[in-house]
Amino acid sequence: MKDLRNIAIIAHVDHGKTTLIDQMLRQSGTFRANQTLTECVMDSNELERERGITILAKCTSVARGNTRINIVDTPGHADFGGEVERVLSMVDGALLLVDAAEGPLPQTKFVLGKALKLGLKPIVIINKIDRSDARPEQVINEVFDLFAALDASEEQLDFPSLYASGRDGWAAPTLTAPRENLDPLFDLIIKHVEAPDVDPDASFAMLVSILEYDSYLGRILTGRIYSGSAKVGMPIKSLSLDGKQIEQGRLTKLLAFDGIKRVPVEEAQAGDIVAIAGLEKTSVADTIGDLPLAGAVPSTPIDPPTMAVTLSVNDSPLAGQEGSKVTSRMIRERLLREAEGNVAIRVTEADSKDAFEVAGRGELQLGVLIETMRREGFELSVSRPRVLFREDPVTGAKLEPVEEVVIDVDDEYTGVVVEKVSNRKGEMIDMRPSGGHKTRIIFHVPSRGLIGYQGEFLTDTRGTGVINRLFHAYAPTKGDIEGRRNGALISVDKGEAVAYAIWNLQERGKMFIDPGDKVYEGMIVGEHSRDNDLEINVLKNKQLTNIRTTSKDEAIRLVPPLKMTLEQMISYIQDDELVEVTPKSLRLRKSALDANERKKITRAKKAG
Repeated sequence: MKDLRNIAIIAHVDHGKTTLIDQMLRQSGTFRANQTLTECVMDSNELERERGITILAKCTSVARGNTRINIVDTPGHADFGGEVERVLSMVDGALLLVDAAEGPLPQTKFVLGKALKLGLKPIVIINKIDRSDARPEQVINEVFDLFAALDASEEQLDFPSLYASGRDGWAAPTLTAPRENLDPLFDLIIKHVEAPDVDPDASFAMLVSILEYDSYLGRILTGRIYSGSAKVGMPIKSLSLDGKQIEQGRLTKLLAFDGIKRVPVEEAQAGDIVAIAGLEKTSVADTIGDLPLAGAVPSTPIDPPTMAVTLSVNDSPLAGQEGSKVTSRMIRERLLREAEGNVAIRVTEADSKDAFEVAGRGELQLGVLIETMRREGFELSVSRPRVLFREDPVTGAKLEPVEEVVIDVDDEYTGVVVEKVSNRKGEMIDMRPSGGHKTRIIFHVPSRGLIGYQGEFLTDTRGTGVINRLFHAYAPTKGDIEGRRNGALISVDKGEAVAYAIWNLQERGKMFIDPGDKVYEGMIVGEHSRDNDLEINVLKNKQLTNIRTTSKDEAIRLVPPLKMTLEQMISYIQDDELVEVTPKSLRLRKSALDANERKKITRAKKAG
């Protein structure tokens, strides 16, 4: 059997995982010297490149002498924690990256907790040592405290560590050692991470951890072979977690990882991470094996979703003008396909026809799904997110998800942040100076209170604050939380917005539209400066007369409109509002477009 190591790279978002893998691929000779490469080659998804984050877990492989190292790049954002949990079951070791200045953050705690629970013994890498505000010795102590707080065993607490700069491509065992290349990292992986402990002579069994779609091969299932060996052409079956057979078929395509490419192979051994094509119904957490296989490989249960939105057919007057996928059948098929491959998302049909409830880990995860569908040509209406409550099995009390929020801000903004988070029912757990005139504050805040707070937080801290959040626990509900204070400016007619009308209405509030934008009755075109909704006419032209005056007409000066991202829009809307999503446009609207209909609904609510 060949010498093999399977490792995952885990870290908080933006601590440098994908950049480090780039350098590992370069220095292992995976790429030719003259090959031009984009940065973050592992972030192959268009949205990943735009946002600079990893969304999907991906595998790669490097050769080091006679040893092959399979590496799994994992997402660092809490919303994509389902991906992290799945892929950790494929590996025997983990590299925990921690930023030399920021130290351990909420997602560091989340991914490390999952790795320790699975019995992995992580290697700690203090990355970004070249930062001007780096504090490596303190960060190593913070990491040790975190291991201890997460009940690490004696063996796990005795972790090896390296200091590194992933961007510059070096790692060193001490701060004074030469900073040349990543050789110390490769050597430590081979020495510290154990080879897979598998039975090569038993029946073939593989646990599926990642499901992808390929335009040529169809469904591709990636996972680790736990026992036996796989050969192209062999008859196989798949079993669900409870051991029931899902389907039977033939192994038509077997793919191994070579650098960032998947290459066809005829055979693969126990311990290896491979991809298989040829099965129609098998999904994530299922076991693939040969026909005599008796039972399924055990799999870790995934943390449940905490937030949901309703996606429905776009029924605005502008529906169907920009998208090619507009029917409920198309939306349903796409959502069910997403839920099949993404175990952290749950899809159920809503009470009203043509609507679906999509539950996930947070606004970012749901926003990424909607943005992906939008780029595929879908048109949708999206509701305000709502948290998923639970009932206490003992007392019957209503429980809601609470998140641990770590905020780093300049000292001058601590007052406003503490006040705003307290108004959202946040409870302060810790507050300490973190150096460089900055303060770190830790809160426990209900997920409900964080909906829509990101934009307000950036405004309050002049864009300098950093907020990180992570699911903490379910706790008794904290009562009513104040929502958006301002009302909406609502269009009363259909047509194209006129500059003169917008200019006259600017004093009423902030506008969301430009002159020439298409509007319709019931569409939200701005935010009112007061707390009530106001219906306005943005189509009104200036009356032309034949009377001339000596004074020139006043020049129309328009304030630039407020443009929001999809996630900002989703968290901005109220319960009676929707976001209209099309491939080319994002619009805000009232659920009931007709003004009389809205009045009826308001009266009915007041009546009880």
